[in-house]
Amino acid sequence: MTAQSGPLWIASENPTTAGTLAWVKLDTAADYERQATEAVESFKRWRSIPAPARGLVVRAIGDAFRTHKHDLGELVSLEVGKIRSEGQGEIQEIVDIADFAVGLSRQLPGLTLPSERAGHRLIEQWLPLGVVGVISAFNFPAAVWAWNACLAAVAGDVTLWKPSLLAPLTAIACNRIADEVATSMGHPGVFRLIIGTDTEVGESMIADKRLPLISATGSCRMGKRVGAVVAQRLGRSLLELGGNNACIVHKDADLDLTLPAIVFGAVGTAGQRCTTTRRLIIHESIADTFVQRLTKAYQSLESRIGDPLKDGTLIGPLVNAKAVEQFEHAVAQAKAQGAQILAGGSRAERSDIRGHFVRPTLIKAPASNTLPIALEETFAPILYVFTYRELDEAIAMQNSVDQGLSSSVFTESVRVSERFLHPDGSGSDCGIANVNCGTSGAEIGGAFGGEKETGGGRESGSDSWKAYMRRQTCTINFSGKLELAQGIRFE
Repeated sequence: MTAQSGPLWIASENPTTAGTLAWVKLDTAADYERQATEAVESFKRWRSIPAPARGLVVRAIGDAFRTHKHDLGELVSLEVGKIRSEGQGEIQEIVDIADFAVGLSRQLPGLTLPSERAGHRLIEQWLPLGVVGVISAFNFPAAVWAWNACLAAVAGDVTLWKPSLLAPLTAIACNRIADEVATSMGHPGVFRLIIGTDTEVGESMIADKRLPLISATGSCRMGKRVGAVVAQRLGRSLLELGGNNACIVHKDADLDLTLPAIVFGAVGTAGQRCTTTRRLIIHESIADTFVQRLTKAYQSLESRIGDPLKDGTLIGPLVNAKAVEQFEHAVAQAKAQGAQILAGGSRAERSDIRGHFVRPTLIKAPASNTLPIALEETFAPILYVFTYRELDEAIAMQNSVDQGLSSSVFTESVRVSERFLHPDGSGSDCGIANVNCGTSGAEIGGAFGGEKETGGGRESGSDSWKAYMRRQTCTINFSGKLELAQGIRFE
């Protein structure tokens, strides 16, 4: 933002070049009030549309994103620096969740329950919730909105979306497509967008009783603020916050399978996924050999840093200069705490690249396995390496961080995998636990989310749709006489 631009404009920056893509006008508190008021009226109309008919609208939206997948994917790459395949993959997630939601629109199942009273029927039904406020982060500037918006739409809700100010262009494009499709089918105002600062717009949104659900993705600090304000008004919050994810590599692991999974998990999206692999916990008997291979793999990636839209690029930029500073701070702290830099550890400096690039970094913890900086989530391609002797020790190390999003173990042993997934809860304490695949890369069919300071929210597949609806228990008396529950007599 420049002085001449004034307080109502913000620049969308291309992190690959550090240049400005466009200026976007910010909404004000008055704009928010207008949007929220209109959203309530849109909800009153939309909720009366039968769920299968709402599903037809979402199906058409999914088809529109299929048509525009290439261009939208490239916009994601331009605005947040994802490599081409990841940008395309993000738009594919919108298509996938739309398909999921269309099928769901003909289900939304309730229950029929046995009544203790003769001549009574007890049922449960799910009803539209209202206007859903969605606050999204820069690292998935399109997909996370769609996870919420598609499910909310078939549930009968209206979505009011506040995107990250680091990715406003992607938000404008995605919301416009959804809104134009819905409007063309006779349903304007179901998908709404508000682009503003936390002070001007965000605080109004989270405090607004007209929004029964706030779905927020971002830092743990942000989530604590959102959760507290929404709880104060007894609203609902769906929080998807930080992750400090670990891969445990047991001594019997297939290392040819393990190596690429860890490399992608640690450096994909330049380490800017909430599911990024940030800690490698490897059995001491195979650590030296595997870490040597991993170091060579990291060194080979140096030549694959660059413009995310060029063929062959595997690592794009960090999102802005502040992210680079945080990366450098973490590396400096690791050195000060006795760690060894095995690869990377600095900015990427080549004559053919500009912007916010860093080298993928591999850091070996001290022999004591004590490295305080590794307990903090740094949104950058940094992987800390620890060793262990006994499996319970490794699981305890994995669970020792404040966040509980994603986790994985690599092993050929059924006993090890079952210990990791133990049904008594003593294994991984994360919302996502994988065997022989990395921490990053979730399918939309499963519920996505984590525990502890990750926030406890669940989005995307499984029964996540329940977050966007309200449950109603109904008792129907067809007996012709009044009978009280629990055998109570009142005569």
